[in-house]
Parts: sequence; C-alpha cells; structure tokens
Amino acid sequence: MKLYHEIIVDLGERSYPIIIGNKLLDGGFDLTDFISGSDCLVVSNVTIAPLHIEHLLPNLMGKKIETIELLDGESHKSVATMQKILDKLVASGANRDTTVIALGGGVIGDITGFAAACYMRGVSFIQVPTTLLSQVDASVGGKTGVNHPEGKNLIGAFHQPKVVMIDTDTLSTLPDREFRAGLAEVIKHAVIYDMAYFVWLEENMQLLLDKDSAALAYAIRISCEIKASVVAEDEREADRRAILNFGHTFGHAIERCLGYGEWLHGEAVAVGMLMAARLSDIDSADLARLQKLIAAAGLPVDVPKIEFEDWLSAIGMDKKVQQKRLRFVLLKALGNSHVTSSFDESLLYGILGTDS
Repeated sequence: MKLYHEIIVDLGERSYPIIIGNKLLDGGFDLTDFISGSDCLVVSNVTIAPLHIEHLLPNLMGKKIETIELLDGESHKSVATMQKILDKLVASGANRDTTVIALGGGVIGDITGFAAACYMRGVSFIQVPTTLLSQVDASVGGKTGVNHPEGKNLIGAFHQPKVVMIDTDTLSTLPDREFRAGLAEVIKHAVIYDMAYFVWLEENMQLLLDKDSAALAYAIRISCEIKASVVAEDEREADRRAILNFGHTFGHAIERCLGYGEWLHGEAVAVGMLMAARLSDIDSADLARLQKLIAAAGLPVDVPKIEFEDWLSAIGMDKKVQQKRLRFVLLKALGNSHVTSSFDESLLYGILGTDS
C-alpha cells in the first residue's frame, strides 16, 4: 500500500515521478530504484545538511555516498559555486554512472542539476527539495542554472531529474520567512491556471500559514500537478511553459537591482505578480483580490524603489525577450494567463515609477 501520492511528469523517455508524502526520509521511500550505478554525490548546504542529510542516507542503502556542503543563499548561486561540485565529482573519481542528489531548496536544486548536466556531458540527478518553494516549483521541470551579475539564471541547461522526492515533514524546520516566500509560487500556479485553486487559497491561506498538514499536502499536490501538466506540454519553454514565469520578469529584476539575497525569490515574485497584473487587462476587483491574497500570505505588495534605467536594464535581460522585444506573462483573468509582446508601454512606465 502506497503511503504517498505520485504524479508523473510525462516527457516520453524522460518521464519521471514526483513522490509526495510525509516520513519519506529515514528510508520511507527507496531512491535506489532510480540509481543505476553504485556511486552518489549528495549536494546540500551548511544550513540544510545538519538537519536532513543523515535522514537521507537510509534512502540510499547499499550505495557509496560522497557529500558536499555549499554556502547558503542566492548570492552563492554562481559558476564559482557550481565549480566546487564539479571539483568534488572529479576528485571522487565519479563516472557516468554516478548520480548527483540535490538536498535543499531551489538554489541547491538549480546548481546541482546544472552541475549534473555539465559533468561528462550529463549524469543522472535526483531532487530532494526541502523548502516549500522548491517543492511546489523549482524541483519540477528540469530547469537548472546559476545567476550572472547581469541577470538571474542566465547560465543553465534543461536537465530532467530521475525522480523528485518531497517529504513534507522537512517544512517543519523551514523559517517562517522562507515558508511565506514559497507561498508566492503556490499563488502563482493558481493565478495562471486554476481559478478554483485560487478560491481555495483565499479560503485556506491561514491553514497553510499554520502549516496544517492536510492543507499543505493538498497545495503541494495541486501545484505540482499544474506544473507537471504545463511542462509536459512544452518541456523547453518554446511557448506555453513560459506562463510559469508570471511575475518573474519583474521579480528577477527586483532581485538583481537590490542585490541577490536582499529579497527572497518568492518575495520578489509576489511584487512582480502584482506589477504584471497591473500591466494586464483585468478589472480592478480581480487585481484587489490578488493583492489581498498576497498580503494574507505575509508577502510584500509594495514595489521597491529602483531607478528607471536600472529597471529597463534588468527586464531587458529577461529570457523571454525575443528579437529585442519584451514579452510578459499577463492575465486575461484570474486563472487565465498568456504570453505576449503586446502591452501598453505608457502603463509599463507608470508601473516602473515614471511617466516617460
């Protein structure tokens, strides 16, 4: 009898399961079924490793395990940090049968996946996300990468994991600020795709903030189902998948302009969603509902002070730019989104704090 929920990310020969449940660490789910060789490298950081790495080892019984602990935080999501993973792989004699395992939040997952994509032109990796943001978003879909001083996630590759194992018990150790930041991605999935889910969040946000186990399990499952569905339609973000970046053009610009790590990713995305909603053709009542929900999650709603030229420089480096045309994920209504290069430039200038 399964004591967990399983979602399949349907990508043909690259398909993989997302396993969601509690008590999965300490051997509650056997990861060795997804590891072809005998060698593993577990990548974590100095915050997460002391909390969870010993609990992961029983899930890897019979495997030869190396570990590496990186510094914590968005400011360390860099080529230099990824190099440390590659150096560890080389020093340990890792071959193409080695599996790299990401144990941590979105930063660890992205860096680890990118290192796995690069080492020997690609080795297997597994995601074991321990933050809400990584559980509902970053660990699913195969986007990997690191930041560049000129833009977030500008250097990376698509590299799908073999399995994503989500143990919801890890959220009990998550600081409240990081937990709230993860709720931004939960809200995003509802706003872009599922109005019924949006209404459920309006009615159950306090339960989520209280970390009610049933409410959390439901939100993680629905968010993962939404992301898995969108990724299956458009694995490499040629078109439809870009809706998952709602709020991210502005959010990434906030992170870059304020300095990586000053605002958490989810905090920046929360404000970015409101900015994108203001640029959209939706009525004021829907905009007010979105702002109320974001505020109820304990997330910021006010745009930080950033110079106009810095805004333009940052959003100009967005990965959705095509033929030097800005493209935004905008709303037709709550629960209904699209990607477009057609928008009111004067309205955009006003949102950025100028009437230029």
